[in-house]
Amino acid sequence: MNSDIVLIDSDSDEGLKRRNSDADGASSQLYKRYHTSDEQIATEENGNDAVSGSSSNEMVGEELNVKESTNGSSSPVNDDIKLKGNRVEFDTSSESDSMEEAFDARDFLRTFGRDEFIRNFLPQNTAAPDIIRAIEILGFKVDPSIDTSDMYQLINYLREIFVRVMKNRIPLDDFYSIDHVLEKIKSSNNIIVITGAGISTSLGIPDFRSSKGLYSQLTSLGLSDPQEVFDIELFHTDPKIFYSIAHKILPPKDVYTPLHSFIRILESKNKLLRNYTQNIDNVEQNAGISASKIVQCHGSFATASCVTCKYKVDGEKIRKDIELKQPAFCPKCSKQRKKLEKSDNYYPESYGVFKPDITFFGEGLPSRFHDLINEDLQQCDLLISIGTSLQVAPVANIVEKIPAKIPQVLINRDPIPRCNFDVSILGFCDDAAVYLCKELSWELDHVKFEEILKGGISLNCLNEYEGTYRVINDSRPPPGSISDSQSQSDEDNDESDED
Repeated sequence: MNSDIVLIDSDSDEGLKRRNSDADGASSQLYKRYHTSDEQIATEENGNDAVSGSSSNEMVGEELNVKESTNGSSSPVNDDIKLKGNRVEFDTSSESDSMEEAFDARDFLRTFGRDEFIRNFLPQNTAAPDIIRAIEILGFKVDPSIDTSDMYQLINYLREIFVRVMKNRIPLDDFYSIDHVLEKIKSSNNIIVITGAGISTSLGIPDFRSSKGLYSQLTSLGLSDPQEVFDIELFHTDPKIFYSIAHKILPPKDVYTPLHSFIRILESKNKLLRNYTQNIDNVEQNAGISASKIVQCHGSFATASCVTCKYKVDGEKIRKDIELKQPAFCPKCSKQRKKLEKSDNYYPESYGVFKPDITFFGEGLPSRFHDLINEDLQQCDLLISIGTSLQVAPVANIVEKIPAKIPQVLINRDPIPRCNFDVSILGFCDDAAVYLCKELSWELDHVKFEEILKGGISLNCLNEYEGTYRVINDSRPPPGSISDSQSQSDEDNDESDED
């Protein structure tokens, strides 16, 4: 043991002291499961924050400093040390290690940061075995290529682990197959489902960001960015721009997809905690999903409000105006607007105009999202993200905030490399819904259920280690093929991964 090598907190000259704050208290029991020597406990209780030894020799990474050993030997940092792969193999050889404890340690690191982790999980006089122990606490095995007696290599490896844990979710070691998904759906009672535009495009409702999506159709408007059509300032300046395109995303009446039916069956079996939908089409209501189970993160066309007096009406009241591509006006503000039109006084073009209660850029999310999300995250026992590329915050951040031990499943046309889902089911959302119900022996209440089944539905494993599958519908070409593009153009049945 190299007892003369001391770890120093990079942000403090006081070294590795463990604070007696609330944050420290939150981890004290977890810490003491790994560090129980009488000397360490006494040091913590006495508040002895002194760091022995001489001044540090050099910085290693941004988090840690190391001191040169008394024999004068040192090794340069090995910048080539990297974690290999996304799926981490847990070290279960130590009695004190377990997956549960590793998840707790990772949650602490993400919540309180690397400096608090260092203060709480490494002793003041840190040696190589302590660094190895910290690596194991986080659920990793030390790479065999690392010299475990070399503090510089160990610290650099720990630094890489810090970056990996804090930046990216690490897929679960014991959840990677379709069988795991099916068993978890059966046993779960608090499933969070995140949905995006990909679940509604089979109804002819365009997505936003794909090559055939809404934004690609707005070049004639002359906007510097097509997203400006949903900018609240532009709406106030000229509501006619929004109304000129709103008919393109107007939700159809009384229709829904097999995927919507899948969410409804999750609710009927008391498995759905919440559906956080980014869609504004309100199709969830058509499918019969209870309002209490839905959070319309970006609002919907279900209602509309006057931007001047806030008078709220049912969305159907302005449907005809949307179809005619003309602004809908509030009856309570009509007299005053006419007066303003006849006068020389300035008034905004949006005065007395109804705006569908969808969340524009520049507006806050509905309060219901903020009221429920934190509690739902703690109750969740399975997350399923469907038909969304997860590009728009804060909904996109939900997958990062779910506790690390909760399985995450993606159902999407294309993979999302930056999000480390445990299992990815690629393909059309409706096909995936039918496949899951078939395997679960659930009867999906939708007219297309039997049609898709008879066409032949199966699952192809693309990468068993990464948990990647593609759902195959024998009656139509796979997503992205040339024949698929033609068939989708003809049938308005193009599902996308985009929000």
